[in-house]
Amino acid sequence: MSLIVQKYGGTSVGNPERIKNVARRVAEYKQQGHQLVVVVSAMSGVTDGLIKLAKEITPLPSEREMDMLLATGEQQTIALTAIALHTLGLSAESLTGAQAGIVTDGVHTKAKINHITPKKVHALLDAGNVVIVAGFQGETSEGQITTLGRGGSDLTAIALAAALKADLCQIYTDVDGVYTADPRIVPTARKLAEISYDEMLELAAQGAKVMQSRSVEFAKKFGVIFEVRSSLNDNPGTIVKEETKTMEGVVVRGVALDKNQAKVTLVGVPDKPGVAARIFKALADATVNIDMIVQNVSHGGGAPTTDISFTLDKPDLLKAQKVIGALKTEVGIREVISSEKIGKLSIVGVGMRSHSGVAAKMFETLAKEGVNIDMISTSEIKISVVIDLTKGEAAMRAVHAAFLG
Repeated sequence: MSLIVQKYGGTSVGNPERIKNVARRVAEYKQQGHQLVVVVSAMSGVTDGLIKLAKEITPLPSEREMDMLLATGEQQTIALTAIALHTLGLSAESLTGAQAGIVTDGVHTKAKINHITPKKVHALLDAGNVVIVAGFQGETSEGQITTLGRGGSDLTAIALAAALKADLCQIYTDVDGVYTADPRIVPTARKLAEISYDEMLELAAQGAKVMQSRSVEFAKKFGVIFEVRSSLNDNPGTIVKEETKTMEGVVVRGVALDKNQAKVTLVGVPDKPGVAARIFKALADATVNIDMIVQNVSHGGGAPTTDISFTLDKPDLLKAQKVIGALKTEVGIREVISSEKIGKLSIVGVGMRSHSGVAAKMFETLAKEGVNIDMISTSEIKISVVIDLTKGEAAMRAVHAAFLG
């Protein structure tokens, strides 16, 4: 008998018929003698609908109240999934994140898991129940409801798998596994049988929608091997695990395009020690996560100034603009330019460590497509460029063809 943690995303539980389908799949595993913990997201579109309702009242609602509001999305799904399992004759009980023992810090809308005390989960499993847990949420030690931000349900599943010492963790989604690129954009994309944590981490961070990077980081830290697979068929998925020697033979494992990025350029920033620190500390204090940063060297006479450009997630742009606006006069920033019409295109592969000329090939491919590069960022196994969003998909297909056929 194995203990299995399964996670079903919003599209997998998108309507009552799909919830019944999930229940049937869970029942099959239960009938094989396994213990099941099932983590579910809100039904597809529900979270976006709740955000829209709040923003119809005010463009910048209280983050504490947003957590209270958004946590209700998953609570609908856990109850409906438990009801669906009851109709199949199975004992099942639904738990909120807090009831499942998930304790977080106090950063509303982007909370981090501090620890999990799954006593109630163990007790319900021992009594023969399937346990349905609300993904994406927890509570602080003071009892405040929190949400975990983008990809929070994946994180819930992997963290529970680690805390429960589960034998298997399965992440069910609407695709068959991890592909070399988004098959909806690149028709020639191929499914990968396996991928390393580091490659998956980079692909997730660069906008691949299958997983969010925080979940993969957690899996790597605690050695949770997991499988990404479809809830709509029985095809085998992609195993995400520690890197093996054979993986280095492939130079580029995947291509990702992140359309959820915005760019801010601060023009005419005084070029003196401490100014950049002042700007980015204020953004950090407002829990705005910065991705890429480029600073130009100042030239010419007079008081030296520089331009600083940085990228961030689109939902954080309004907050960042508010922070920069408050600093503009104090710091002496001449002008602030913001754009949401950018995309971040990335190639990822552990084989880059031992192969030269990868960046040159990528830039040459983009040049042939007439795509201008705004910013460049690299790591040991990744190259990312910021480009015009309108050319993003065509650029992705060209880069995929150049490296992966």
